[in-house]
Amino acid sequence: MAKIEPIRLQKFIAQCGIASRRKAEELILGGHVKVNGKTAILGDKVLPTDKVFVRGKRIVVPKGGNYRYIMLNKPRGFITTMNDERGRKCVAQLVENVGERVYPIGRLDKDSEGMLVFTNDGDFANKVMHPKNNVYKIYRVTVRPSIDEDQLVKLETGVELDGRKTAPAYVRVIHKEQGRVVLEMILHEGKNREIRRMCEAVGLEVARLKRIQIGGVKMGMLKQGDWRDLTEQEVKKLLANPFLNGKQL
Repeated sequence: MAKIEPIRLQKFIAQCGIASRRKAEELILGGHVKVNGKTAILGDKVLPTDKVFVRGKRIVVPKGGNYRYIMLNKPRGFITTMNDERGRKCVAQLVENVGERVYPIGRLDKDSEGMLVFTNDGDFANKVMHPKNNVYKIYRVTVRPSIDEDQLVKLETGVELDGRKTAPAYVRVIHKEQGRVVLEMILHEGKNREIRRMCEAVGLEVARLKRIQIGGVKMGMLKQGDWRDLTEQEVKKLLANPFLNGKQL
């Protein structure tokens, strides 16, 4: 019989659908994880027979690959977390009737809205978030005041943030009227508040920011605050790159 090799604790937590590996590391460092009755430390490895608890609740890997993949249309005013100690409105409240413990893949800031994907499949979540897979996100961004050609070029070619230049983005004007412009922006980096900071760096104020697509999956007509399961085809399309030379396929 083949020997079962232990795996890193953060990977095990992700496979259980509790959090991404990065968030799992934060839980471990914060002292919220115990293995066989002892507080875990970063670097610990576990076997399937070990008893792992997160915040006092035992966690196990879903049997038979019983994974869930859902899409939420996040309203403004909700933070992207499954547990907020300060009692703020969080996305956990919007998916509490899913029936499985799921967590968000990536995030949207409190003032942003639109498409968020949740899952309890840790390996899949890591594939979607890993930079090497270049999973694109499409945003509808309303900015003030109007935009000129120089600002548009800077957003597309990259701007300096924290001493580094942002990756090139695809930007086009959807609608323009007195005092404001609606842009479509396509990025694959998606760092914290990156679009807002990019716009600020070129002298634009973001009035509204909405994510409308991730990979090859569009949010469509899903109502704000509602969620639905992704189809099997949509799960595959999340990792598909629907762009070639800046054109949507």
